[in-house]
Amino acid sequence: MNINLTLVVQMIVFALLVWFTMKFVWPLILGQLDERSRKIAQGLAAAEKGEQELVDAHGKADAIVREARERANQIIDHAQHRANELVDQAKGAASSESARIVAAAQDQIKLDATHAKEELRRQVAGIAVQAAGTLLGREIDARTHADLLDKLATQI
Repeated sequence: MNINLTLVVQMIVFALLVWFTMKFVWPLILGQLDERSRKIAQGLAAAEKGEQELVDAHGKADAIVREARERANQIIDHAQHRANELVDQAKGAASSESARIVAAAQDQIKLDATHAKEELRRQVAGIAVQAAGTLLGREIDARTHADLLDKLATQI
């Protein structure tokens, strides 16, 4: 065979192969490549969206934590204020109770002093009657001279 004819036939077969490839195989390959590019682009977009959502979630979580801390601080402040109020109330109650106890004690002291004075007057009156009886040489009856003794006791 002739080399030129072989070369021409090979060129024709190559041209048919290139045409067939460009007509039928190439669009399939390009379609697969476009599909792959689209999937990669969607994956990147989803990753960016996920990162943005993560940043938003961190922001929301920080806001929630900040709100919770503020609420906790408010609760603590309220509790401390209430505790101070209770302490003040207890101090006031204790103060008024101590004043009442002191007043009652003072009243009791006055009452005891009055009783002691009365008892002392009676004893002085009894001593005076005995002294008078001794001076007069006869016994004075305390029952019969009760008025006289009461007047003497009030004078003392």
